[in-house]
Amino acid sequence: MTTGAPTPPRSFRPRHSRLRRYLPLGVAAWLVLEIWLLTLIAGATNGFTVLLLLAAGLVLGAAVIKRAGRRAFEELSETLQRGGVPSARRGSNGLTMLGGLLLMIPGVVSDAVGLLLLLSPVQRAVSGYAGRRLRTSAPGTLGDVFQQVRIHRPDGKVVQGEVIRKEPADDASQQQRPPLTR
Repeated sequence: MTTGAPTPPRSFRPRHSRLRRYLPLGVAAWLVLEIWLLTLIAGATNGFTVLLLLAAGLVLGAAVIKRAGRRAFEELSETLQRGGVPSARRGSNGLTMLGGLLLMIPGVVSDAVGLLLLLSPVQRAVSGYAGRRLRTSAPGTLGDVFQQVRIHRPDGKVVQGEVIRKEPADDASQQQRPPLTR
C-alpha cells in the first residue's frame, strides 16, 4: 500500500481548460482598462482626485470586509451556542466580503463591481446563479465526486474504479474477533 498517489508518467499531459487558457488575457485586459480609466479621470480632474478616489476605495473596502467578517463570526457564535449546525445564508457574507475586496483593489471598474455586490438584490441574483451553475456542472453531489477514482499506473495505463464503503460492524462482532498481530 502506498501513502500517496503515484506520479503520472512524463507522457501524460492534462488538458487545459478554456478558463486557464484565457484568464491571463482577461486579467491583462482588465488591468489595461483600469489604468486607462484612471488616466482619463486624472486628465479630466487632477492626480490628487485620483489619489483620493483610490484611498476612499481602500478605506471603504476595509470597513466592509471588517463588518461582514464580524457579522459572520457573530452568526457562527450564536448558532454554536444554540447547539445548531452552522449553515450558509446563500453566500451573503461571502459576497459582501468579495465586494469589499473589489473596493480595495485600485481601479474604477473593480470599485463599481464591488459596490454592486454590496446591494442585496445583486447578491441574491449572483448567489442563485452560482448555485444553479454548480448544480448543473457537477456530476452529482460533492460526495459523488470523491467516490470516483483514477489510478495512473507507472506503465501509463489508467485504471478507473469506484470506492466502496463498508458499513462499520457493531461492537459485539468487533469483540469476538481476535486482535490482528504482525
